[in-house]
Amino acid sequence: MCGLAHSPDMSDNKNAGQSSDSQGNGAPQMSRDEAVKTVAGLVKGIKFAMLVSVNDAGHIHSRPMTTQETEFDGDIWFIGAKDSEVVHDVRSRPQVNVSYADTGSNNYVSVHGTAELIEDRAKLDELWSDMYNMYFEGGKEDPNVQLIKINAEGAEYWESGGKVRTLFAFAKNLIPGQRADASELGKNDTVNL
Repeated sequence: MCGLAHSPDMSDNKNAGQSSDSQGNGAPQMSRDEAVKTVAGLVKGIKFAMLVSVNDAGHIHSRPMTTQETEFDGDIWFIGAKDSEVVHDVRSRPQVNVSYADTGSNNYVSVHGTAELIEDRAKLDELWSDMYNMYFEGGKEDPNVQLIKINAEGAEYWESGGKVRTLFAFAKNLIPGQRADASELGKNDTVNL
């Protein structure tokens, strides 16, 4: 896959739940449910994501966050610390980006949305794992524990179709007179969620 793909502006909310194939191949647009299912399939099993926020000085800041064992349904959940930079950032500027990379399959997803700081004991119980005890001395009872909910508004993804398919397309380009079509390298699409 190439980093030169052009993505259309999907900020017009009247198309919510629809996709726009950035390869321009006339593919039918996805419903919101299909878009959520596609993104869920691509991010499933990815242990870490990069949560990107903007600080008070206007600088972009990224940090790795542990993904939760829940199925993506249009919301992304993280557990953070109330006194952390990320919580401070989203309190003042809630627009964020969450990036996922599955280098084993060459699939990549970038989700943008609005972050919320949530106090919900039932949700914390659902998401908590013993791994968080190393970050919070008091476990899930620690007063510094903060749920961060990302309300996903849209996503762009790059799906390679696997290493064999990608290698075949690259090999085709080595044959004189042959040229792999962009669709042979995979799919790049932008969806509203």
